[in-house]
This record gives sequence, structure tokens and C-alpha cells, in this order.
Amino acid sequence: MRKDITAVRRRKIRAARLSILSNTGLTVAKLGVGISSGSVSVLSEAAHSANDLAAAIIAYLAVRVADQPADDEHPYGHGKAESFSALFEASLILLAAAYIAYEAITRLFNDPRHIETGSGIAVMALSVVVNIAVSRHLFQVAGETDSLALRADAEHLRTDVLTSAGVIVGLGLVYLTGWGGFDSIAAAAVAGMICAAAIRLIRDAIQGLMDVRLPEPDLQKVVGVLDASPEVLAYHKLRSRKSGSYRHIDAHILVSDQLSFVEAHALTERLEDSIRQALPRTEVILHTEPYAVEVKHQHDEHGGPKPPASTVSGVH
Repeated sequence: MRKDITAVRRRKIRAARLSILSNTGLTVAKLGVGISSGSVSVLSEAAHSANDLAAAIIAYLAVRVADQPADDEHPYGHGKAESFSALFEASLILLAAAYIAYEAITRLFNDPRHIETGSGIAVMALSVVVNIAVSRHLFQVAGETDSLALRADAEHLRTDVLTSAGVIVGLGLVYLTGWGGFDSIAAAAVAGMICAAAIRLIRDAIQGLMDVRLPEPDLQKVVGVLDASPEVLAYHKLRSRKSGSYRHIDAHILVSDQLSFVEAHALTERLEDSIRQALPRTEVILHTEPYAVEVKHQHDEHGGPKPPASTVSGVH
């Protein structure tokens, strides 16, 4: 188990380093071309790439912290570092979007200057190719390791692909028409797409920090394991949450009064192992209760005849 966690951590760190390297190169290239060509849309993309570089560094640090093992002060681990990272990255994106929009509007109405389009189109085309390759790799690793920090980083780069394509279109129109305003319009479109990506990331990060339950497909896997066990007569108080790449699940299962303590304990261990196999990187705690006691408890609370298993309050 520990070996698997170490391998996952190593993959996440390597992916984060690749993102840092690619964003560093693209930021320098876009900044140089943006200054020399006078294109506000290329400069806006340089700011976007610089923002992505900062986000990649934050993601790298978050991955290193999030995958540290639990300790006395952090008994549930450090996984929420990824949610904090994603929230901070989203805030950086919003700031970049505001700056780009301001520059675009200012130049559109005040200074639609002459722009050298050739070098701008070339560096944007390079950006599209590099970011498609790196973002696909990041999405793959994020999916395999369930990393919110890497997914946020990949979202940044995917947004870069779309915005770079928009800049290419804007510069192409400048070349064809000679009007520099198209460059500012492209930059404003970049700002809008960046803002939309930031809002999605903020939503996902807040859900992680607020301990929103696991997605329905994950919960159905847990339910499937419990329903498949004939020893489990019913279950209730099924709770779940996410912390970075790791899931936490707990539930109460009702078993026959005839099961001994040793048999009930062995059943619990088998079920927990089955859930962990269905959902890797999951901590599971199952609490066993004698079925008759729970039914009596529900009867004492609500009165009337003892209900059958399917109608016990809060029990499935």
C-alpha cells in the first residue's frame, strides 16, 4: 500500500515539474515577442503564461505537501493542501483576467497601434502545440491519481490553448485588415475565457474544503459492496468526503445477533478491503451493530410495531 502511494506521489511530482518547465519557456518567449511586436494580445498571453507558471509552482508545492502521510497533528493527512492550492490558483487567474481586460479596453479606445503580426502568430502557434501536449499529460496523471491540484494546472493550460488560438485569429485579422483593434478584441476574449476557468476551479476547490460527499458513481461502488454481502442485513449513516487525492468513508452496518465479535470483526475487515479495491486511495471505517438492537432502538423512538429491515429509519 505504501509503495503504491509513493509511486503515485512520484508521478504527480514529475507532472508538476513538467508544467513548470513548459510554462517558464512559454512565458519568456511570449514576453519577448509581445514587447518587440507591440501586440497587447501576445502580452496578455505572456501574463497568462506567467500566471500559469505561478500556478504550476503552487501545484508542485501542494502535491508535495498533500501526499505526506498523516501525523499526530494531521490525523486525516494533508490532502486538503490541493484544494487550497486550487483556490489560490483560481484567485491568480481572476487577477490576470482583470489586468488583461483593462489593457485590452484601454488600447482599443485609446491606442490601436501598429502591430507586427508574424512573430506573434508564430509564438502563439508554438504555445498551442506545447500546451496541448503538456495539458493532455497532466489530465491523464490527474485522472489516474485523482489530483485536484494537477487538474487545476491542466485546466490552466487547456485555457491557454483556447486563448492562444483566439490570439492567432485576432492577429490574422489585424494582418488582413490593418486595424489593430482586432488585437484588443482578441485580448478581451482571452480575459473572458480565463475568468470562466477560474470560476469552475473556485467551485471545485470550495467543494473539497467544505467536505462535499463523494460523487454518486463512487458512492454506488460502496453500496454495491455492502449490498453484495449476505451478512449485511442493512446499513445506515453512510458518510463520505474527499481530501486531495484521498477519500474517507464511514458507515454503520447491521448484522445478525448470532455473529460473534470475532466473526463481525472479520466481516468488517473483508468489506473494508473490498471497498478499498473498488476505490483506491480510500480510508474506510465500518462500525458493526446487532440488527435487533437497532430495530428496537427505532421502535422505542417512533413507537408502534417493530418495522422490517427495509423501513428502519435511516437504514438501507
